[in-house]
Amino acid sequence: MRFLCAVLGVLLLVTVVSSVLRTLVVPRGLYSALVFRLTKSLRTVLRWTAAPLGTFRAMDRAQAWLAPLVLLGMLTAWLGGMLVAYSLLLYGLSDLSFGTAVREAGSSLFTLGFASGARLKLSGLDFLAAATGPLVIALQIAYLPTLYSAYNRRETEVTLLESRAGEPAWGPELLARQWLVDTQTALPMLYRDWERLAADIGESHSNYPLLLSFRSPRAQRSWVVALLAVMDAAAIQLAIAPKSAPAEARLVLRAGFSSLRDIARTMRVPFDPDPEPTAPIRLTFAEFDAAVAMIVATGFAKERTVEEAWGHFRGWRINYEGIIYELARWTDAVPALWSGPRDFPATPIPPRRPQDRRPVERY
Repeated sequence: MRFLCAVLGVLLLVTVVSSVLRTLVVPRGLYSALVFRLTKSLRTVLRWTAAPLGTFRAMDRAQAWLAPLVLLGMLTAWLGGMLVAYSLLLYGLSDLSFGTAVREAGSSLFTLGFASGARLKLSGLDFLAAATGPLVIALQIAYLPTLYSAYNRRETEVTLLESRAGEPAWGPELLARQWLVDTQTALPMLYRDWERLAADIGESHSNYPLLLSFRSPRAQRSWVVALLAVMDAAAIQLAIAPKSAPAEARLVLRAGFSSLRDIARTMRVPFDPDPEPTAPIRLTFAEFDAAVAMIVATGFAKERTVEEAWGHFRGWRINYEGIIYELARWTDAVPALWSGPRDFPATPIPPRRPQDRRPVERY
């Protein structure tokens, strides 16, 4: 019985240490079942708490607590797992009662030092426990600046996009506003900025998936929706005006769906790495046609008919639609136009315009 407890203690300790290393240390976007299950469970609980109110703003306020709770939950789970693991090891390798083993493991793990003894053969375990407890806490403290640095870079660009693409952001709105106010020459620079940001998001959010749970400061903003808007704008421009579209439009699309695939691999979201350009997408031709008509009404010059452009647009969007819809669902992003379904009842919210006086609270 004691031998079995010692074996279980070793296995549990290896599992916990592996989770810590995968989450905080190894820069490879490794999957940690503990962190993903904790995130999923807390997300479900928070969604239930907001469900009776029935508004997206209530959902957003509840989900704003997800990232902090996951951080606390990770630390609690790791330290709790180590406490149980060391207790099993001390119990399995000695004649201590289980209660005494737990007391000594806790004393060593949290460096309290109130339950030390003169058993030389257990001193190694006590020293190891005393080292790992503060080490895990220190690693998580060092983890926070990395998270918030990536978060600040992301949200700066999302905030800057508001005046160009509306709130919540929408790809056709981005193009329409540039032609409406004659600032279309700024699009190449915008695409370059978002090409770099897409690469940054792909690297940071695949290595540190907890960033997916960090929400924007305002309910109507979301990095998922913003990235989708920029990619849709680039795809529409390439589809309906390929000769005048800047080369940066192709680059931001490539960077965008490559980064999304990196995140999808970490989250174990299935996707087709080489989809057929003629494969169907969930966005309809009627929606595309209406959006193109709105853009052309602002002075945008078409080089293809809508029917011809639809096949090219679909060939671009098939590369990222499925992944970004799943990310929007997972993060409970604002239900913007063209951003897919959610896990809660939601009506797509169009971008607010200066003349729009509707209160945000109604959403």
